Amino acid sequence: MLETLKNEILSAIAAANDTAGLESIRVEALGKKGKVTELLKSLGGMDEATRKTQGMLINQLKDEIANALDEKKVALAAAELNARLASEKLDITLPVAPVPHGSIHPISQTIEEVVELFAAQGFTLATGPEIEDDEHNFTALNIPEHHPAREMQDTFHLPPAPDGRKMVLRTQPSPVQIRHMRTHKPPFRIIAPGRVYRCDYDATHAPMFHQVEGLVIGKGITMAHLRGCLMEFLSAYFGTSVKTRFRPSFFPFTEPSAEVDIGCSRKNGELKIGEGDDWLEILGCGMVHPNVLCAGGLDPSEWQGFAFGMGLDRITMLKYGMPDLRPMFDSDVRWLQHYGFSPLHFPSIAKGTV
Repeated sequence: MLETLKNEILSAIAAANDTAGLESIRVEALGKKGKVTELLKSLGGMDEATRKTQGMLINQLKDEIANALDEKKVALAAAELNARLASEKLDITLPVAPVPHGSIHPISQTIEEVVELFAAQGFTLATGPEIEDDEHNFTALNIPEHHPAREMQDTFHLPPAPDGRKMVLRTQPSPVQIRHMRTHKPPFRIIAPGRVYRCDYDATHAPMFHQVEGLVIGKGITMAHLRGCLMEFLSAYFGTSVKTRFRPSFFPFTEPSAEVDIGCSRKNGELKIGEGDDWLEILGCGMVHPNVLCAGGLDPSEWQGFAFGMGLDRITMLKYGMPDLRPMFDSDVRWLQHYGFSPLHFPSIAKGTV
């Protein structure tokens, strides 16, 4: 009986044409309900002598079948591989699939554009720390303790420094202006882009975002110089003649202060810069407050200046038609591929900015 079963199973193994058929034979012979397995289960009903003899013969049969299955599996796998190699061909003369280049983030692009455009007006680049002390972020900018303007900043407060100074994440790049005034002799023109932090989050606000501020200090500086500087920048940045209007406003660090609106159209739900009879607020500016000049170590009777600031994320959204600020920080490669800029066409920074 065992010899007949062995010949039957080994013949089936030898005749198998593929690995799927071979697996079926294995299950039929050695599976939980296989023929050899059932024989092993029957040993429990035999006497000791018979069980010893039959057990040895059945286990030998099991080992022979298992070895035959392994050998046939190797042979079938090799045959299937050879068949695939014979039928599947690769044309090595075809060009390789293109490897996509990395993209420049729209904010990085805007920073470079802004710095380059202001460099053409004689501005140099200035930077400062993002973790600031209370004095540079508020007090030196004419925002003393308990001033209502502090409530507008939605500030992230940090643990005090070892020397007891109150520390914050800077709420605007304005501390760069104070640091520059204290370490450089006027006249000078600086542009200070960078990250700032406020407790806010919606479609047009984020807890971390980007701003750029400019500062001009000299003798005989007036609002007319400020207006001419900003009008030239806005027209160059948006690539079209832009209508502007200056509305009186209030900022603690400038006096007089103004907010700048640019002409736009909102017809059919589409915003277009530079045309139409509507207006859109774009930035804040003004003449540097005498108290700020004094905090920077300058004599207000000798030196005058103007300052301005705008959101880099905001002007990026306006220029490139982005409806929501939040995807800028989602690290979604698909979004970056859509809005990003090729590094092969990344503009160089104009001379004089570093």
